[in-house]
Amino acid sequence: MKKPEISLYSLSFETTKNYNTNLKTLLNLIEEAKENSIIVAPEVCLTGFDYEHFTDACDFASIAIANIKKVSTNKVIILTMFEKKDGKIYNFAKVFYNGETIHEQAKTKLFQLGDEHKFMYAGDEKDIKIIEIFGLKIAILICFELRFKELWQKLEGADIIAVPSWWGKLRSENFTTLTEALAIMNQCYVIASDSANKECTAKAGIITPFGDAQRNGDKVSQEVFYSQDEIKKMRRYLNTGIK
Repeated sequence: MKKPEISLYSLSFETTKNYNTNLKTLLNLIEEAKENSIIVAPEVCLTGFDYEHFTDACDFASIAIANIKKVSTNKVIILTMFEKKDGKIYNFAKVFYNGETIHEQAKTKLFQLGDEHKFMYAGDEKDIKIIEIFGLKIAILICFELRFKELWQKLEGADIIAVPSWWGKLRSENFTTLTEALAIMNQCYVIASDSANKECTAKAGIITPFGDAQRNGDKVSQEVFYSQDEIKKMRRYLNTGIK
């Protein structure tokens, strides 16, 4: 029996000050995506780094989670949000699928230039790992984590690496270079989602195992069809030992 076609989506939209507006934007984009899709939204796209109302931002997680679960039938949704666990606040990447939260990992490398270390705790690197969905191996790096080579090694063998980001515009070339290098090094797909807010790169996109990048540009949603054959071909002909 032929496996269903899988679509990959990188989202890039502006996060406003209104959390409910942001959630509505996200839910609409998810509903527009095809079934059997993997959708990656920008880092903290529902609240932004709203430190002035940080308690509200954390409390909004429960509302967001309940609503995202409802639209996750036959769709994998990956994004990050602030949430309090055991009295500590973290920036959690969450993976939703078929009405459930099937994986979460807290950001391990906090961006001190953005004062993240003053408002939240760092996660545990052991939680950065490859998970399997649709029979595909999927892994996540959250924004600043993209800069740490030791974390790249933990993802070797992944078919898809999601990179939800809020990446500064002044370092746009860093973002494009690192995301393309990650795809080439791991011979896999990279779904790099960045915010469309003016301080961010506007360089969201999807990179193939060969390193070809299809950036969102002005599109809020960029779609690329997943090809397991493309990964197998790269790993067979340019054999670097990745299984």
